[in-house]
Amino acid sequence: MSDIEARLTELTDRLQRVEDELAIIRLIASYGPLVDSGSAAEVGALWTEDGIYDVDELYMGSRADIVAMVNGESHQGLIHKGTAHFLGPAAVTVRGDTAVAVCESVLMVHHKERFVPARAGIHHWELTRTPDGWQTTRRTSRLLDGTPDGHALAHAGGRGEARPDSVTSTPQA
Repeated sequence: MSDIEARLTELTDRLQRVEDELAIIRLIASYGPLVDSGSAAEVGALWTEDGIYDVDELYMGSRADIVAMVNGESHQGLIHKGTAHFLGPAAVTVRGDTAVAVCESVLMVHHKERFVPARAGIHHWELTRTPDGWQTTRRTSRLLDGTPDGHALAHAGGRGEARPDSVTSTPQA
């Protein structure tokens, strides 16, 4: 392989990594507006069919479960009072056709004519490249309340590592 061919291959690989990271950042950034607007099908499409969303108090083991959560009475009641899911910038690590990302968030809720913070969390995303683009295979979210699970997710995600085994799944209902 000539120097020019090697350089072109290197540049192509680098461009692909940048495009992958940007696609994942866009996916994560779209979650807040979609979930706050009650766009259940679009929120669900961020996950694979068997994708998992594991939140402190709720375990969803499929895209259908995630769509049902967004359409559910609890979530609909919350967004109709006013919410804003702010997800901070994501640190993304791409390894071929899989990736890990981590970001923090604040959930703001409308209360007595103003918005107040209701939750601060850490989100560890595991993603895969599919024919439809990048999708989430597992998102684990924990409160940033000083407990070990939140710290473990933040540490692993910041290093581009998989969800630590020490972080236990929320029991399924």
